[in-house]
Amino acid sequence: MASQGDRTYNDAIDALNSLQTPYAIVQARRKAGIRPDAASVAEMQVYLRRVGYAPSDLKRLNIVHVAGTKGKGSTCAFVASILSQYQKLHSAPSKLGLFTSPHLIAVRERIKINGASIGEELFARYFFEVWDKLGEAEEREGQTVVDQRLGIPMPTRPVYSRYLTLMSYYLYLQEGVDCAVYETGIGGEFDATNIVENPVASGISTLGIDHVFALGDTIEKIAWHKAGIIKTGSPAFTIEQVPEAAEVLKERAKEKGVTLKILDIDPRLKGVNVRPDALFQKKNASLGIALAEAALQKLSPNTNIDSSQLPQQFVDGLEQVVWRGRCEVKVEGPIIWHVDGAHTVDSLKMATRWFAGECAERTGHKALIFNQQGRDEAVHFLEGIISSLKAQGQGAFDHVVFCTNVTYAETGYKRDFVNYQYDPAAVKALTAQRAFAEKWSALDPQAKVVVLPTIEDAINHVRALGKTEVRQGETIQALITGSLHLVGGALSILEGVDAF
Repeated sequence: MASQGDRTYNDAIDALNSLQTPYAIVQARRKAGIRPDAASVAEMQVYLRRVGYAPSDLKRLNIVHVAGTKGKGSTCAFVASILSQYQKLHSAPSKLGLFTSPHLIAVRERIKINGASIGEELFARYFFEVWDKLGEAEEREGQTVVDQRLGIPMPTRPVYSRYLTLMSYYLYLQEGVDCAVYETGIGGEFDATNIVENPVASGISTLGIDHVFALGDTIEKIAWHKAGIIKTGSPAFTIEQVPEAAEVLKERAKEKGVTLKILDIDPRLKGVNVRPDALFQKKNASLGIALAEAALQKLSPNTNIDSSQLPQQFVDGLEQVVWRGRCEVKVEGPIIWHVDGAHTVDSLKMATRWFAGECAERTGHKALIFNQQGRDEAVHFLEGIISSLKAQGQGAFDHVVFCTNVTYAETGYKRDFVNYQYDPAAVKALTAQRAFAEKWSALDPQAKVVVLPTIEDAINHVRALGKTEVRQGETIQALITGSLHLVGGALSILEGVDAF
C-alpha cells in the first residue's frame, strides 16, 4: 500500500472519511435552516492561505470552470479530452488537470493529471501535507471566526468535499499544472471551487431542479447560484435553457459586465460521432467545444481554429472521450448491462430513453437496479422511468431490484464508499428501498420486485436471472441507474477493479 512516510493511502481515506458531516448534524443543520453562504467561500480562502497560497495563485492553473444540473461532468470530460489531444502535438498545456465529483470507485479519481487518476502514493503525500499544514496553521494563529452571525470558529480542516477541493488546488499548483478543468460540486456562488477569481472561461450546462435545500426550489433560484461562477473579465458560455433560467443567467452576467454567449448545437458536429447520439449530449459537446476554444486562445494565442470545420484534435477529443458511469454498455454472457448514473427526474428519463434505444433490436427480459439514498423525493422519480420506457415502445421492466449503496454482502462498504451522511438506521432497515418497491408495485403490479441489502446482492440476483430466464437467442437487458455511488459500486464489482 502506497504511503506518505508511515501514513498510507488507506490512512488518508480513513482521515478523509472523518471529515464527513454525520447524519444527525446534517439533519440538525437542515432544521436550523443553515445553508452554504458567502462565509463558505470566505472560509475556503482562509484554508487556501493556510496551505501557502492565495486565490491569485490559482490564475496559474488557467481554470475552465463548469457548473450545471445535468451534463456538467460530461462537459468537463469533453473539454479535458479535446485539450489532451492538443497536448499530444503542442507544448500547451504541459500538464492538464481535471477535477470532478463524485468518484465512482476510488476517491483519487476526482483528481486527474493528463487523463489519469493520481496514484495512491501521490494522493497520500499531498493529502497529509495539506492535513499537517492546516493543523500547524491553527496552532500558530489560533482559531478563526469567519461567520460572525454564529460566532463559531471554523473547523481546523474543511469537510470532506471541500477538503478534496482544497487539496486539488494545492496539488495542481505543486505539480505545475498549467490548465485545469473544474466541475462545481453543488451550485456555484457558494461552492468550494468558487474561490477562483480569473477562470479562462466559465460554462453552465443544462439547469433543472435539484439540491433544493441548498439552492432553492425554483429554476430561477438555482440559476442564480449556478451563475456565481461567471467572473468579470472571463468569457462565459451556456446552452439553451428554459426561459426563466436563461433570463437569470443573462442578468447576473450583465451585473458582472460579461456578455453571456448562449450556444446552439455547433454545426461543426455534423459527422462527428458523439456518444450517445442524443440531443442532450450534443449540447454538452457544443459547450465543451466553446470552452476548449477559449482555453486554447489563452494557452496558445497563435492557435487558429476553423470556424467552419472542427480541427482533427477536437474531433478526436469528442469521439475518444472517456467518462465512466455514463451510458456504458457491458456484455457479460447472456446479460447486457447498461450503466448510467442519473440523479434527477429529467436525467432518469434520459437514461431510460437511452436504454430503450439500446434494447430496440434485442429480445429478452428487462431488469432494473436502482437506488437513490437519502432523498425522500426520489420515490417520485420512478413513474418517469416507467413512462419513458413505455413511450419508447419497450414495454416494461420484468424484474426490478432496489438495493442500498452498500458495496459487498460480507464486508460492507468499500473504504472509498463510506458515507456517514445517510441515516444508518434507515440504510440497515432498507427504508428507502421498501418505499421504492411499494411505489413500483403500485405503478406496475406485473413486475417482479425485490429489495436487497447490497449492490453485490443486486448484481448476483440479475446474474441468476441470466441462468433461468433466458431462451435461445435472447438476452437479459439490465439497466443500473440512479445514484453515482450505486453505479460506481456496480462497476467495481462487474469489472473487479479498484480505480479508473
